Amino acid sequence: MTLTDEIKQLTLQHGITYFGVGDLSKAKEAILRQGGPEIGSFPYSISLGISLIDHIVDQLPRRSEPTVALNYKHHAYDVINQRLDLIASIVSSFIQQQGYRVLPIPATKHIDDDGYSAAFSHKMGASLAGMGWIGKNCLFITPDRGPRVRWVTVLTDAPMEPTEQLMKEQCGDCSDCVDICPVEALTGRPFHKDEPREVRFDAAKCDYYFQEMKAAGEIDVCGMCLYVCPYGRYRTTDIG
Repeated sequence: MTLTDEIKQLTLQHGITYFGVGDLSKAKEAILRQGGPEIGSFPYSISLGISLIDHIVDQLPRRSEPTVALNYKHHAYDVINQRLDLIASIVSSFIQQQGYRVLPIPATKHIDDDGYSAAFSHKMGASLAGMGWIGKNCLFITPDRGPRVRWVTVLTDAPMEPTEQLMKEQCGDCSDCVDICPVEALTGRPFHKDEPREVRFDAAKCDYYFQEMKAAGEIDVCGMCLYVCPYGRYRTTDIG
């Protein structure tokens, strides 16, 4: 059994539903630009994903109801992120015990208050691992679950085996996420690695919407772009 297989088996034992390894040399400049030389010194990323509970996501059109909003924020955000961070810590300890460098990236923390960016993009890691693509909603889309997956990343210099080739964007002409956004934060422009996120997504609009909910004493939950994506909402074999 290879080290990659051992790590995958370890993650599956702890409830991970998506496992992939990306070769970071394919996006070296972007990684250095976002995270700096320390982040850029790692050659591989391990992407770990946990599927959200469909029934909770499917209630999001009723998110104005406190019970629906609380259940989503707790079980589809807070708890899932805690689980991801715990598993990333377990995996990191295992890799370190094998004698390699490792750095877990928190599931949901950002270091840039203006751009709302993390030190390393979980979406980039999962994309390089060939598990899906970045959609028009600026979320990571898997072919079978759409964006209904949350992610964490472990960076390492351990000798890993990249899992898949890059997957082409498959949103096509669909604009469901753009149409449903309550603050029109999405432009509908497909992802392109050489373009800034701002041409696709106005993060400030999204953040202001959440701040307004908090100020009104409401539970700050939206997720409509996640809810409406056909790749997660309709899991059939003829989606294309």
